[in-house]
Amino acid sequence: MFLTVLNALNEGFLQTLKLFAVTLIGALPLGLVISFGSMSRFAPLRWLTRAVVWVIRGTPLMLQLIIIYYVPGQVMEGHSPWPGEFGRFLASCIAFIINYACYFSEIYRGGIQGVPVGQQEAGEVLGMTKRQIFFRVTLLQMIKRIVPPMSNEIITLVKDTSIARIISFQEVIWAGYAFMKGSHGYSGLIWPLFFTGVYYLVFNGALSMLFTWIERKMDYFR
Repeated sequence: MFLTVLNALNEGFLQTLKLFAVTLIGALPLGLVISFGSMSRFAPLRWLTRAVVWVIRGTPLMLQLIIIYYVPGQVMEGHSPWPGEFGRFLASCIAFIINYACYFSEIYRGGIQGVPVGQQEAGEVLGMTKRQIFFRVTLLQMIKRIVPPMSNEIITLVKDTSIARIISFQEVIWAGYAFMKGSHGYSGLIWPLFFTGVYYLVFNGALSMLFTWIERKMDYFR
């Protein structure tokens, strides 16, 4: 029994890791692009970007996931663009990337605006282009400032992946809960559901140590 449960939870956790990895790969660069839009000198773009960020941050991720997964099928009269398990995974990735990109964009914006303007002006005096100033002056100092809040959001992302089970995406909690409903010939087993917490604790512990190491490596900016 234990090996059966463990194999099922491992498969579910693999799906959790895939959702986590794809979300990070998509949300980190997209968040930076959105932050540029929210700081744009072109007022319509700036206000539009900030309005989108406000809506996404102000509504539950679960609601956004339900809208992305179910609404297209309703509009297309039952022809869902998200067929099968891969469709649920793709819909989850899109919802998570959009949501976390908006959160990351505010962290980026705070980090960029937190770099003293005098340093950018000094770069201009030295004849550096805006591109050089951003990558050689602003970006590195921004990274130092955003590591703590970014690490908090990334650890939250690990736990938020469980929300994907609302559309029957078979992540680790879905796998544990299935044993209460008769999965693999077993019914009424509650301990696999609690055992899923071990996966989150171990993974988040590893991430915490990684971010602590990164913060120490960035100490030379002090």
